[in-house]
Amino acid sequence: MSLADPTSDTTPFLSDESEAEGLEEPRAGHSQRQEEDEPASGVSSTRALFTVGVLCFINLLNYMDRFTVAGVLPDIEQYFGIDDGNSGLLQTVFICSYMFLAPVFGYLGDRHNRKLIMSVGIAFWSVVTLASSFTPKNCFWLLLLTRGLVGVGEASYSTIAPTIIADLYVKGERTRMLSVFYFAIPVGSGLGYIVGSKVDDVAGDWHWALRVTPVLGLIAVFLLLFVVKEPKRGAIEARPEHTLPRTSWLVDMKALGRNFYFGIITVVSGILGVASGAEVSRRLRVWTPRADPLVCAIGLLLSAPFLYLAIVFAQVSTIATYVFIFLGETFLSMNWAIVADILLYVVVPTRRSTAEAFQIVISHLLGDAGSPYLLGKVSDSLRQKDSYLWQFRSLQLSLLTCSFVAVAGGAFFLATALFIERDRQRAMNYAPSDDEPIVVPNSGRSTRVPVSSVLI
Repeated sequence: MSLADPTSDTTPFLSDESEAEGLEEPRAGHSQRQEEDEPASGVSSTRALFTVGVLCFINLLNYMDRFTVAGVLPDIEQYFGIDDGNSGLLQTVFICSYMFLAPVFGYLGDRHNRKLIMSVGIAFWSVVTLASSFTPKNCFWLLLLTRGLVGVGEASYSTIAPTIIADLYVKGERTRMLSVFYFAIPVGSGLGYIVGSKVDDVAGDWHWALRVTPVLGLIAVFLLLFVVKEPKRGAIEARPEHTLPRTSWLVDMKALGRNFYFGIITVVSGILGVASGAEVSRRLRVWTPRADPLVCAIGLLLSAPFLYLAIVFAQVSTIATYVFIFLGETFLSMNWAIVADILLYVVVPTRRSTAEAFQIVISHLLGDAGSPYLLGKVSDSLRQKDSYLWQFRSLQLSLLTCSFVAVAGGAFFLATALFIERDRQRAMNYAPSDDEPIVVPNSGRSTRVPVSSVLI
């Protein structure tokens, strides 16, 4: 070391200043690499998968809870001594609570910690559901109240969970994950019937059927708190939350109102379709006993060309597109009430709940559970260039398959018309054999016994 070097005498070899200068650059580089490696959402890919898994599990519980009551409804009616009208109030109260509180939690979810809102909501839902299983025999009103409060908890989750998935994934990955998330609807609905009835049979008391999902709900709260990580809103779409101005609820609703044209069309066309389908079927029954499947077939076959034209005109005329959507959805909705009626009169009363569960599972399995993913895969396979035009064109072509599915559905209903009368008569004239067990009341609940044991 030279004597002429001024740093040799004035700067210690391991001084804080020299150490800071030496480490400043590596630390900066490490920080920069860490920022580059971290996803924009702030959640790692592995953590994101675990998050979606937890959300799917909770969605499954939501629909299990909704349909558990339906699985034990005959026992509830017998326990409280109520008729079908009062038992139907259980679902009505729940849906009304869920429907009116969903906008409230949507407002909160856009402005506050979503993970915390869901955790509190699910914990509340679990406690209330558990409390409903202890309802006294002379307090049916209390069961109605608790079912209404369950809607509070479910609204807090259903409105928020999809937005977390949207902040974790984009484009095809988002569609795939949402497909998995909504696949829980048919599975949970079917499990609700199965678990409710089986727990009732094993425990000999319908109250225990309502104590399964609350236990699983508390586990879900634990997973939410310790597994799920709140992603940054909009960051994965290059529009992080801090760059978007926060507006009032009225401003939000005014802006969303411009996107509601499709929703309004769907509501109006749905009402007209259901009402007209039921009325046309009622009038045609005078002329033919095959009226129900024929009206369903005609509705689907008429909806197909209008749905096709709506998709084709999407690039040319917005007004024409809305008109064709309205006509297509009106004809498409004609079969909703009729299908429910067909299901009930071709099945004997003691098997209708099982038939409803089976129909729910199959319809969702073949419909909204897998179709978003399949259409997305078709769109991806048709896209030739990663441009806006091809994104539109490939999705447009993939959606055209819905028209052909409607035609296939119409053909199936025409085939159903060939067998509908025979199946109806078979259900009406059904008589259990001597060896087939029947359901009879026993100590406030239903039980299966051989026919010979009740014959005099």
